[in-house]
Amino acid sequence: MRNIKSVSGSLLTKNTLNNVKKSAPDTLMFVFRMVLLISIGFVIIYPLIYMIVTSLVSRNGFFNSTRVWIPEAISPMFNYKTAWELMDYGNSVWATVKYELVSALIEVCACAVTAYGFARFNFKCKGLLVGVLFLTILVPDMMVLIPRMANYSNMDILGIFGLVNKLTGIDLRPNLLGTAAAFYLPSLFSMGLRSGIMIFIYIQFFSSFPKELEEAAWIDGAGPIKTFLRIAIPSSGVVITTVLVFSLIWHWNDNLLCSMYLNAEYPLAMQLDLLPTTLTTMGYYLNPETPETLAFQMAGCVLFVTPMLIIYMILQRKFIESIDRVGITG
Repeated sequence: MRNIKSVSGSLLTKNTLNNVKKSAPDTLMFVFRMVLLISIGFVIIYPLIYMIVTSLVSRNGFFNSTRVWIPEAISPMFNYKTAWELMDYGNSVWATVKYELVSALIEVCACAVTAYGFARFNFKCKGLLVGVLFLTILVPDMMVLIPRMANYSNMDILGIFGLVNKLTGIDLRPNLLGTAAAFYLPSLFSMGLRSGIMIFIYIQFFSSFPKELEEAAWIDGAGPIKTFLRIAIPSSGVVITTVLVFSLIWHWNDNLLCSMYLNAEYPLAMQLDLLPTTLTTMGYYLNPETPETLAFQMAGCVLFVTPMLIIYMILQRKFIESIDRVGITG
């Protein structure tokens, strides 16, 4: 019996040692993965942490350069109230909704129609138009911004209004600069902000969409429009979520188009870009680059990103699932 117990005890000891040897590499790999993920996460979230902490620092808190993450003195109410007033936050948010977010929603709908046509129908010069689509992705907006402004300042359709002006002397060409139409029209015709990328995402989805569902609708007497509205769109919640999030963020961050098209009632992105100049104009500090003004600028940044963070937190699960199912990589 003693021999049996000793043999069994030695076997248990060997098994324990083997388990320890096997688990040691797994533990090291787990620690390595955690350290790597925490390091990458810190690099990614560092700007947000720095922005929030700096927005809380009072003017006297900047004089102690040794206190970075835990400020010596804070004045959040004063910093955020000042940034709110200088950015005219309420009116700026309304202008952002009116000009940018409405055009984003229009663009999401219009790009879906355009992409469905590319994915499901064959027509002449389709290959050429697909090439033009990729050109709209590759060519930056700066290259076509001046022609757009020249067109919007005297809006013409195929030269018809210009011809009427020459024949009758009546100028029917409206000036769209400073109006919401300058934002809505490109989105309506799928030529808005980064429309090419959105169309491409839609094409990827519609190309993999089962044709049998559409053919069954056609047998039941549904035409292309009814099939698109009753079959394709209700089944496209995944890709619509993806495009919607991209479109909202891109339009929310846009300050190039609004700086060129508008001369008043600026959206929030433009107000944030003008905040250093506004600080000087309002007489807070003579030099907007002094450390004391960082608190106001960072408070403005926090106010700017908060609405999009809230929207993303609400949609993040569906957005991650949609990215996985649509097949976007890179």
